[in-house]
Amino acid sequence: MAETEGRAPGLEGKKRRLADGGEEAAQQPEGKEAQAERSSFNLNSFSVEKILRESAREKLVFIHGKVGQDCGEAQDAVVILEKTPFCEETLPQLLNKDADLRLQMKNDIYSTHHLYPLPSFNEIKTTVVYPATEKHIKKYLKQEMYLITETADDYKTITSPYLQSQALSLQVDDLYLIAICKRHGVKSVRDLTAEHLPMLQNILKEGQVAISKQYNIPGSQLRIYFHYQPSYYHLHIHFTALGYDAPGTTVERAHLLSSVIENLQTNPEYYQKRTLTFALKADDPLLQKFKEAGRV
Repeated sequence: MAETEGRAPGLEGKKRRLADGGEEAAQQPEGKEAQAERSSFNLNSFSVEKILRESAREKLVFIHGKVGQDCGEAQDAVVILEKTPFCEETLPQLLNKDADLRLQMKNDIYSTHHLYPLPSFNEIKTTVVYPATEKHIKKYLKQEMYLITETADDYKTITSPYLQSQALSLQVDDLYLIAICKRHGVKSVRDLTAEHLPMLQNILKEGQVAISKQYNIPGSQLRIYFHYQPSYYHLHIHFTALGYDAPGTTVERAHLLSSVIENLQTNPEYYQKRTLTFALKADDPLLQKFKEAGRV
């Protein structure tokens, strides 16, 4: 793929992220999952300590527990349970005579039921972090959120000095990207000017072409955006399918690449002067810097 100081490496490995059903849509036999290896993580030795966070909308729950408590050498673990999306190929087997349909309420032509399918259709995606550190537990813990209105002056006096102080300790554990800028020193949309337009336009064009060619997903079905604040400070762009309810696409965090390009075409210093709004967790060190400056 052509490159103008930026390209979309790693697109080949991201089909699971772009699949309409959500993450991890691995290739499997049609209508039935391939036989998976049995996990070495023993749920019999796992005891629940507390629910860290749950989301009814995303059908997720984050659980903190202990492993090996009975043996006196308990270690922390985080278990994430996620309801898997429906698969079109298996719907006929799901809605068959062996499923148990229990009536809950009936009103004229409308009725509500509880469906109890065969055990093979009760799959729950389970992510295990073990052994888990205090940092992992804190990461998934539900926290209060604060909305920050960052002016251009705030960025210069609060955010930018904070980023410089954290330069050696930035974490990329949660790396989630498809296109990445190869130029160093471009940390986020705040650093973008009209000088970067050729690079951004190239990433937009070539990224769509590569994804359409490899995964048959047209540009009209892609959501292409930056995060601000980003999860790590080296400019990168997210490509996700519109049908995938990706995290971080809320209005106070996501900035469409096409809008960023248009804004820079209108005003070359748009992101140096624009006031930007974003949310921070209660324990975020950057939030403390804004509090110390009397901005929250």
